[in-house]
Amino acid sequence: MGVVTTSLGERAQSIFDDIGYSVSRTESGIRAEHEWRNVHVTVVEDQETLPETGELRCFVTWAADASDLGRRLGGMDVEYDWAVIGVREDGGYDVVHP
Repeated sequence: MGVVTTSLGERAQSIFDDIGYSVSRTESGIRAEHEWRNVHVTVVEDQETLPETGELRCFVTWAADASDLGRRLGGMDVEYDWAVIGVREDGGYDVVHP
């Protein structure tokens, strides 16, 4: 039996869906909504440019890159609240906060 891989975008949608958010695709990523929270979810696979503005943002990347991405965001001194979800190979994930 072959290995089934899931993209980071699919995992991001699944994670937010599992914790009770309404999830939809947008032109610039994924929107996750729950009660008063409207979170802009961005999948980060490389050293792409990160947004400098916004309100609530969550970045989803592979677990091996999550701490580096958190440090990168911390060094940017962005004005929005953020978190990084690091997706593990076993299907789990870890969350990095500022």
